[in-house]
Amino acid sequence: MIRFVNAKINIGLQIVRRREDGYHDLQTVFYPVGLYAGTPGNPDSFCDILEIIPTACDGVEFEFTGRKVDCPLEKNLVCRAAHLFWKAKETNLLRCIGSNGLRICLDKHLPDGAGMGGGSADATFTITTLNSLLDEESRMTDEEMAAMALRLGADCPFFVYNRPMYGEGVGEKLTDIPLDLSGYWFLIVKPRVFVSTKEAFAGIVPRKGGIDLRRLAEIPIQNWQGMVKNDFEDSIFPKYPELEEIKQQLLRRGAVYASMSGSGSSIYGIFANLANAENARAQFVKDGTNEGIYLLEG
Repeated sequence: MIRFVNAKINIGLQIVRRREDGYHDLQTVFYPVGLYAGTPGNPDSFCDILEIIPTACDGVEFEFTGRKVDCPLEKNLVCRAAHLFWKAKETNLLRCIGSNGLRICLDKHLPDGAGMGGGSADATFTITTLNSLLDEESRMTDEEMAAMALRLGADCPFFVYNRPMYGEGVGEKLTDIPLDLSGYWFLIVKPRVFVSTKEAFAGIVPRKGGIDLRRLAEIPIQNWQGMVKNDFEDSIFPKYPELEEIKQQLLRRGAVYASMSGSGSSIYGIFANLANAENARAQFVKDGTNEGIYLLEG
């Protein structure tokens, strides 16, 4: 079975409280991007390719190709996800696939350290794909898969549902919102900058959220800029001024809204028409200083 793994962006990210356990409560909107990557209208390779193959060998084997991820196997999220699922459902899984084991192959294209949940998506898609191999009686519910995914990372549960959702808590409390950005275009710029999650949170000062992001769909997108904010920008932009410059370039080049995603370092702009987005992309490509530039349909 082959699955194409997409990423996400955060539209607004408000850090509202430091918890007693050391984590932070946040409010954000998760929006999937790259759902149509690779189709004629979206030729950019902005997806990972996950393949799961029954084998005669015992247990689970792994193969990783494409973009190299500097991570030992015991910490790799795909490996951890597979082993979690295997431990929970081994007997039923082997019965349903009629084999002794599995080979899991991941061809990696999504950028690392981008604040777009690429590794989290790989892990959760591993869980959901393995679950789809079970018969209906043995399958986990979405809620059960989300609980398993949460053991791997705070933004992993979102990819079980993979549709626009409001997130709170550490990002695991999810509610559907009626946000539809089809017809818009996303230009995503990934600079040659890495911002660790630890570094990003170290500069955060929690505060009450500026707006109720659950009502984001009620606010015209032309009014988002200056109102819908990623709190990480306050501490990260002074350290990495090139990130703020990319955001300003996106706005100057026609984006109706631009923001950093997650804790960075990717910056995205939302464009109302393809021509402006393509012109902006051409200028970023000409600059030649960024790691990746991706144009995606909303």
